[in-house]
Amino acid sequence: MATRRRKVSEDAMTIAERQGTLRYQIHKNRISYVMIAPYFILFFFFTILPVLMSIVFSFTDFNVLEMPEFVGWKNYIKLLLEDDIFMVSLKNTLLFAVITGPISYMLCLLFAWIINEFKGKLRAFLTLIFYAPSISGNAYVVWNLILTGDRYGYLNGLLLKYEFINEAILWMKTEKYILPVLIVVQLWLSLGTGFLAFIAGLQTVDNSLYEAAAIDGVKNRWQELWFVTLPAMKPQLMFGAVMQITQSFAVADISINLAGNPSINYAGATVVTHLLDYGSTRFEMGYASAIATILFLLMVGTNKLVQRMLRRVGE
Repeated sequence: MATRRRKVSEDAMTIAERQGTLRYQIHKNRISYVMIAPYFILFFFFTILPVLMSIVFSFTDFNVLEMPEFVGWKNYIKLLLEDDIFMVSLKNTLLFAVITGPISYMLCLLFAWIINEFKGKLRAFLTLIFYAPSISGNAYVVWNLILTGDRYGYLNGLLLKYEFINEAILWMKTEKYILPVLIVVQLWLSLGTGFLAFIAGLQTVDNSLYEAAAIDGVKNRWQELWFVTLPAMKPQLMFGAVMQITQSFAVADISINLAGNPSINYAGATVVTHLLDYGSTRFEMGYASAIATILFLLMVGTNKLVQRMLRRVGE
């Protein structure tokens, strides 16, 4: 009897060990892996592999036409110690990130919270109104009309009419105005995918949580927001943070379309415009890859910091 029990116990342990192996888990969930395989393949070849290749090329001298030549840390030394334009573009990018990132994130959350109070078609209409600028292909056309550097520009015309200024200002040709104007335009365009994620997250919060919170002593809407709403939509908060960080660090189209590339004294230059200069114009792909790697590390580091802060929401 004891021998039989020992054998049953050993068989049970063998089964448990077999079930715990990676091979068994893959076989057990093979249908799920087959379903996610197309996405994983595309993600690997179009996201992971380009990032890895960029890091590798950043240690080479590569002009697309010839084989890459390994140069070690030369590109990074030149980038951080000799490239004055990169330092200007890095400063501008950090200013964009520090100013537009938190402000646009809070605006997305605030407007989503307000719009969520409306019902039905009115909520859908308001969502469309606030989201439309971020997907409008004519956004730069509108701002170019507003910022035209003569009296026919809408902004100059308005300021001249009410005598705030005596002559038209060349907004995008005057160094001191370029970066502030680009920041304002970026904020205007910032209600994008993160905004939609917040709208969706607010609509999934269980109403019974508010009732339980009221019993526990939550007395006003601000306490509901902090102790109930935000903790219940942490996944959307994380997603919105990633989107806003990416958007604020990857500013390029706004600068190119409004200020030109290069802008006056590089006042509107960003890391991405500097990257495009070396990658798309000069075809110095090794140096461009070093710029891309620095930008990637900045994004990842900032993302980790923001996610750590968001985990404390509701505490």
